[in-house]
Amino acid sequence: MRGKRLVPVLVAGIAVLVAFVDPAAASSGYQSATEELIRNLNSQLVAAAITITLLVEGILVYTVWKFRNADEAKPTKENRRLEITWTVATAVVLLFVGVSAYSAMGTPYLLSSGDDVQAAMANEDSATVTVEGVQWYWNYDYAGSNVSMSSGAGNDTVVGNQPLVLPADTEVTIQTESNDVIHAFHAPELGLKMDALPGQQNHLVTNDLDEGTYQLYCAEFCGAGHSKMLSKIHVVDRDTYDAYINDPENVSVGA
Repeated sequence: MRGKRLVPVLVAGIAVLVAFVDPAAASSGYQSATEELIRNLNSQLVAAAITITLLVEGILVYTVWKFRNADEAKPTKENRRLEITWTVATAVVLLFVGVSAYSAMGTPYLLSSGDDVQAAMANEDSATVTVEGVQWYWNYDYAGSNVSMSSGAGNDTVVGNQPLVLPADTEVTIQTESNDVIHAFHAPELGLKMDALPGQQNHLVTNDLDEGTYQLYCAEFCGAGHSKMLSKIHVVDRDTYDAYINDPENVSVGA
């Protein structure tokens, strides 16, 4: 009797352990509040998926082994307790996924409503930058200053090679728009991605950016020069950022 119960008990034990394992635990940290939300949600859903997989496969292996010598299949009898169990289990899984997703996507750092954007931009300590996509370069306009920079190549001519500069540990609003076709602002290391559409302004709100240099791509095919829409994002301390948007020619923010 003990042998028959050993397999499901072991499977259940492994499943419980896996549920508490964070696949990103070995990482060195997060580069933004947005990236942290995305990775934590991913970790929770992966843990749930692994747990369910182990349980299902464990039951399958146990059943195959238990009935390996059965010559004739017997019809399954109605088992109301079993039906209630898997119905409740499914409801619990869906509830877990829904709560986990809402706890992440309900924050302004993943999905920003109009009110969230207005509140962020109204915050005197925040920073706002407008990023415009043009075939095939980026324009950066910094709110509160007359600074406008460009990075990329348009029609085989280098338009500019200036990075997008953002302040660390500060709430940042990035407004994306396009001058011609659909582009997509994408900084994967920071967990940031937003379409840049002609005639429409979209918004990203993030916080707790770590100082460093990150790659910026256009993630939407936008013509023959799509691969040229590369730039750098330099995240610097707030004092350096404030100095840069007031005097970019004389303030170094890194190569």
